[in-house]
Amino acid sequence: MTMPTPAGKFVSLAPQWMTEASKIAMRHYQSFDKDTGVMTKDDNSPLTKADLEVDAYLCNVLETAFPDIAVVTEEHASSHDLDVSQGLFFLVDPIDGTREFINKRDEFTINIALVENGKPVAGVVCAPAINRCFLGAVNGTAVEIDMVSGKSRPIHVSIPDNNALRVVASRSHLSPETKEFIDAHPVADMKSAGSSLKFCLLATGEADIYPRFGPTMEWDTAAGHAVLLAAGGFVNNLDGSELTYAKTEFRNPWFIAGATGTISKTI
Repeated sequence: MTMPTPAGKFVSLAPQWMTEASKIAMRHYQSFDKDTGVMTKDDNSPLTKADLEVDAYLCNVLETAFPDIAVVTEEHASSHDLDVSQGLFFLVDPIDGTREFINKRDEFTINIALVENGKPVAGVVCAPAINRCFLGAVNGTAVEIDMVSGKSRPIHVSIPDNNALRVVASRSHLSPETKEFIDAHPVADMKSAGSSLKFCLLATGEADIYPRFGPTMEWDTAAGHAVLLAAGGFVNNLDGSELTYAKTEFRNPWFIAGATGTISKTI
């Protein structure tokens, strides 16, 4: 009997985990009070009980199912000291788009990525408030799962029209440099979205390019990166090389994500 690969096992378990994590997140979301429910971390970024409870749940199921694979999560500072430059590790962001969550915008996501030797090999991104879940892996899996019906459909990036690009960019963190890049290109449509949902809009063909000229952390991007790769897209540094993981302090440089064939894989 052939044993499943870690990526294959992860893909089989992730939908169940996301269903449970989504229930936790939505329980907090539906009763959230922004005047009393926001804590502040040492870096002055916001934190909610939903972040902590979803994080605790995901860490538990990952460590149970994969006891030999390290878990790096935004909410466990101690995990940021792990040396995961070689081999497999998980990257977790329990609530990506906490500002969206706090302001009752439905675009927040729950993210898990499996990274091997610096490259994302599988990822799941769930947007529970809009009942969309996206799953991608290097084994060829690239699907969107309807969180209500449980049905899945294959997804793939679009074929971009480089004379009429559909751009998706950060809702809360649109830097002047990103705006300048967008203004320099022929744009037919511009969407703003929070969280790693932007990668998934590329993966489903709803947008063509996502430039991010501003700070992000690896747990913000890895799961969406995996989904986009599986759906035929790319995430590149500004010199055209592929964005990798397990970098110093898990910080990302500026990057461009998009559908293969998009005019701007580099600048």
